[in-house]
Amino acid sequence: MTTSAEKRAETIRPEARRALLAWYDDNARTLAWRIGPSDRSGSGPDPYRVWLSEVMLQQTTTGHAAPYFERFTTRWPTVTALAAAQDAELMGAWAGLGYYARARNLLACARAVAGEHRGVFPDTEAGLRALPGVGAYTAAAVAAIAFDRPANVVDGNVERVMARLFAVETPLPQGKPELTRLAGRMVGEDRPGDWAQALMDLGATVCRPRQPLCGVCPVADWCEGRASGRPEQFPVKAPKVKKPRRRGIAWVMLDREGRVALVQRPNKGLLGGMAGLPTSDWGDAPAETPPTEGDWLEAGSIDHVFTHFALTLEVRAARGIVERGASNQWADVETAIAILPTVFCKALARGLAARRNRWS
Repeated sequence: MTTSAEKRAETIRPEARRALLAWYDDNARTLAWRIGPSDRSGSGPDPYRVWLSEVMLQQTTTGHAAPYFERFTTRWPTVTALAAAQDAELMGAWAGLGYYARARNLLACARAVAGEHRGVFPDTEAGLRALPGVGAYTAAAVAAIAFDRPANVVDGNVERVMARLFAVETPLPQGKPELTRLAGRMVGEDRPGDWAQALMDLGATVCRPRQPLCGVCPVADWCEGRASGRPEQFPVKAPKVKKPRRRGIAWVMLDREGRVALVQRPNKGLLGGMAGLPTSDWGDAPAETPPTEGDWLEAGSIDHVFTHFALTLEVRAARGIVERGASNQWADVETAIAILPTVFCKALARGLAARRNRWS
């Protein structure tokens, strides 16, 4: 059944699309991975760069992702080059972008494209969706932006634009399907890649989460949120649920040369496949048994927030460790900092600070 909002979307679509695409022609952001509207007449966007940027941009900002994108494309300029990367090498380069399952999926997808598709990305949404680790959003984004397919690309910026344009009262996350359907009604055959990016740019620069710039918005004439006088209240969000807190112990082990003991975490699960410090389990009452005998120093604690829970890690530090467990890898401090996820970098820094204070 077509809702009144969906019918309205189809009614305003021709004029709203013309207005937004004209605005995008004059105001498109300059991004390292983007082919701007004035340049699309050439060879078009590189699907590898579009795909890589979209994976990086999930759960982070353009400003944070940009330097990673530059380093990745310098180091691995093609999907075939990326496919040849070692797992640990890629994980180290990914450190700081979070959600390490995405890094594993990135490598699996690159290897599938290089091996099964001879280095050429499928050019349809369905073909892209069949690649390992490529979800519905990424497949739609690459299909639209790289191949100019009329796909429905809906990220957080697009959700916000739709919620305001149609004054959607259903709170998030329950309202996501409704917002996706509304965005789908606005998709057309004309310039689908530019349309997807225009919506993203509108949400990022004009239809901002706070203090939207309605006075310069190209679709303000059709916006029910603006007409309500309270556009910033859309999208409606359900009350936040307090995250549960887990606790654990991180062990900072230094050998006589000052190298740090690292372990490789299991491939599945949180921070899977990444280097880490030895830790207890993360739960309500972590076991305090150290991984080896030593003069262990209580070095304080660190806090870190993951998607579904908050973590407090008590840090214990010891130096001059002689016993080298088979599961331990030893790295100098600089290397450890470069490859460890943020939570372990925090714990390592706390342990090293305690070392300096007591053992200097």
